[in-house]
Amino acid sequence: MTIHRLKTVLLAACVAGGALGVAASSFATSIDDILEVGKQRTAQAKTSQAKIDRLADETRDLLSDYKTVMKQVDGLRVYNARLERQIANQERRIADIDASIAEAAVIQRQIPPLVGRMLDGLEQFINLDMPFDLDTRLGNIEAVRSNLDRSDVTSAEAFRQVLELYSIELQYGRGIESYPDTISVNGVEREVDILRVGRVSLVYQTKDGAETGAWNTKTQSWESLSAGDYASAVRKGVRIAKKQATIELLNMPVAAPEAN
Repeated sequence: MTIHRLKTVLLAACVAGGALGVAASSFATSIDDILEVGKQRTAQAKTSQAKIDRLADETRDLLSDYKTVMKQVDGLRVYNARLERQIANQERRIADIDASIAEAAVIQRQIPPLVGRMLDGLEQFINLDMPFDLDTRLGNIEAVRSNLDRSDVTSAEAFRQVLELYSIELQYGRGIESYPDTISVNGVEREVDILRVGRVSLVYQTKDGAETGAWNTKTQSWESLSAGDYASAVRKGVRIAKKQATIELLNMPVAAPEAN
């Protein structure tokens, strides 16, 4: 009886030990599974964090690119606005040029008659002016007048030449010059030195200095002057004009205006 109970106890102990071993084995397996799951979650977390970091970097790069592009867009807007203003100005200039081209034909037809009238007026002025360098002055007018009929001289060039003649005539009133010439005094031809002081005085002196005279604007002729009054001054004026003496004040005959 006692032996039977002992066997029963031993059997129970064996059964309990086996169950405990099974339980311990199962517990160990569960811990390993939990640890494995933790490792997997940690790995997944690392992978997710790496993905998040990558997306964050890409987002920052995209934001930086976006800001750069927006700056370029703003610059292009300013540039385009300036180009639009320039284009508008060019279109206005084109319109003005088109209008000028349309009027060019009319202006082209009006210039030759204007140049002719200017030459006639200048020729009349020279004929009424003091008779100095007449051959040169009248010859210049004839040269320009002959250019009006030349096909290779444009109307603009002819007009420029006329303006140049007017400018030359203007300069005559500001300078002093002396040149040799042959003039008629009281019906006698004389070889003389002409002295011109602007347009206020035109005098002559014979080569030997024996006779001195001046142009009389009233009678439109040469007349003799008193040698004692002007001979020395005219001689000195000739030397000054030829740059053979220094400039100084001269006592010259000048036709004074008269009251009506």
